[in-house]
Amino acid sequence: MGNMSTEKAAFRRVRGLLDAGSFVEIGGAVTARATDFNMPDKETPADGVITGYGVIDGNLVYVYSQDASVLNGAVGEMHAKKIARIYDMAMKMGAPVVGLIDCAGLRLQEASDALEAFGMLYQKQALASGVIPQITAIFGSCGGGLSVVPGLTDFTFMEEKGKLFVNSPNALPGNEISRCDTSSAAFQSEHTGLVDGTGTEEEILSQIRELILMLPCNNEEDVSYEDCSDDLNRVCGGIENAAEDAAIVLSQISDDGVFFETKRQFARDMVTGFIKLNGMTVGAVANRSKVYDENAEVVEAFDGSLSADGAQKAAEFVTFCDAFHIPVLTITNVEGFAASDYDEKHLAKAAAKLTYAFANATVPKVNVITRKAFGSAYVAMNSKSVGADMVYAWKGSQIGMMDATLAAKIMYAGEDMAVIREKASEYDRLQNSPVSAASRGYVDTIIEPADTRKYVIGAFEMLFTKREERPAKMHGTV
Repeated sequence: MGNMSTEKAAFRRVRGLLDAGSFVEIGGAVTARATDFNMPDKETPADGVITGYGVIDGNLVYVYSQDASVLNGAVGEMHAKKIARIYDMAMKMGAPVVGLIDCAGLRLQEASDALEAFGMLYQKQALASGVIPQITAIFGSCGGGLSVVPGLTDFTFMEEKGKLFVNSPNALPGNEISRCDTSSAAFQSEHTGLVDGTGTEEEILSQIRELILMLPCNNEEDVSYEDCSDDLNRVCGGIENAAEDAAIVLSQISDDGVFFETKRQFARDMVTGFIKLNGMTVGAVANRSKVYDENAEVVEAFDGSLSADGAQKAAEFVTFCDAFHIPVLTITNVEGFAASDYDEKHLAKAAAKLTYAFANATVPKVNVITRKAFGSAYVAMNSKSVGADMVYAWKGSQIGMMDATLAAKIMYAGEDMAVIREKASEYDRLQNSPVSAASRGYVDTIIEPADTRKYVIGAFEMLFTKREERPAKMHGTV
């Protein structure tokens, strides 16, 4: 009876994901071919994975769902080949692939055959990257070599009781699972940068449906546009009060408050996700110094710097957007680079990846500077100098090398405080104001915060037909 309920789980998840009655199974009669270690005595219906296609709100989607009632969902040769076939079809049709994972790992009885098929699946995923959106959701276990599968996809979700690991927690030197469950949804979503969202089975499937509707079906055809009933010139009164939590800013300027945040528990000093502007999906990247809950209480605070994890998170997101022709909006509020032992080890490379992602992206790019934009961290955040098409600055924002008082103390070391204050005021006016940046062409327009929605919609409408070439090469190496 336990097996029956588990078997139903694989089908139940598919039904919960797709529009009612739309699922068509492919390869339902496939079974294992292996004959070693008494394998012929074991029943392997569908070889432990349900594969097929259906629609989400009318949009074609290919799906595979692992069945833990068949050899605990272990991946064998035919199991992997079925998933690979789904990838082949999705690539031909230009439609997303959603993988619902519940698996004990590789099937030991099939050893090298299973490994070979696994490698073939990796290859299919690599070829599909940047061509069709790939999404995985982890409901049971996803360990060892299978953990590479979500790593190769664009978005990953985890059920709260799911397990994601390369090595099990007990296999880590000096650790055991009660001390730190490195396979848990909480650990994976907060510390690894791999998981976009967690929740119950129903919540995850709902999130995937919502995300699919925000994304183009492939890198050539975009069906994510929708009619916009929200006022394009809507004034966002009081938006400046939310400047420290850019997630709120993004929700306020988006059509009807739509904001789908990605990697929402990881590197929370950086916000990434999708909004709608005049019915068009736009990728958003934004610095965040405070996280507010629904009661307007501060639940987390940061020092306003660009961290290594935040830069890495943003770089990967921008690269995804560029691959699928999704315009990018940045909300910049950054005071410099993060200073910690961890950041010193990783930040130079991570900031380079972020700078490269923005500079390399040919999609429309718009930047809005809301509060502070200081130093090289500001340059990396989609500044005009690395290729932003349009840069707006809120009135009262600051743009420059560093805080004016600090700059004055450095330039006039040894002078009394009266001189420091005078020179700081002068520095603010000559070097740190949006007016000085605009006079040099680094900012296109200084705007009232309340008019942000109107201006960014206008910018993306103007940039809709943008074409930009890059030097001929195989690919960059950053």
